[in-house]
Amino acid sequence: MTWFLFLFLAQSKDTFQSAIEKQRAAAEIQREATRKQAEAVARYFPSAPATEAIIADCAAIPDPYASAMLGYAATTHQVDPKLLRAVIVQESGFRPCAVSPKGAQGLMQLMPATAEQFGVEDALDPKQNVDGGAKYLKQLLDKYKGDVPLALAAYNAGPAAVDSAGGVPEIKETRDYVEAIARVLGISPTPRSPPQIQTPKPIEN
Repeated sequence: MTWFLFLFLAQSKDTFQSAIEKQRAAAEIQREATRKQAEAVARYFPSAPATEAIIADCAAIPDPYASAMLGYAATTHQVDPKLLRAVIVQESGFRPCAVSPKGAQGLMQLMPATAEQFGVEDALDPKQNVDGGAKYLKQLLDKYKGDVPLALAAYNAGPAAVDSAGGVPEIKETRDYVEAIARVLGISPTPRSPPQIQTPKPIEN
């Protein structure tokens, strides 16, 4: 009985290892296809408005893996996990292959320059993408002294647009974005106060 059990366990282990290897190979093929899609989007739609992400043929990351991943990033970078989750849902619906017409990629829709700035080597890798996006979101929250609507507006439209407008800019996409996430979080979409922008001193004659 012991010998037969040993053979059974050995065969089961080989079968399991083979299944894992096939899964990894399939995942690599999918990732390569997604890379090609991202290049095509950037090439053919370089100036298209980034209204919605173009979703590649990949499923949303399921819980509990998604929760564990964003929970780790939220703890590491001191960002509210509910906020991080709401941003990911709004940006990509937890689909790691999401690519926007402007070339933003992955769960948190990082632009290539942003990904590079925060050390993300592969924006289509879920863990790297969330880690880089959480770093960026934390930076924006610090810049706007914890004001979530302003940080969200800057995440969507860029800090320059927020600073120039002195608040959430009059861009429909950005306002809809802030309102949608604020609704999920149960907070007001209106900033607590306008950002503190230093006024240049008048030139003395």
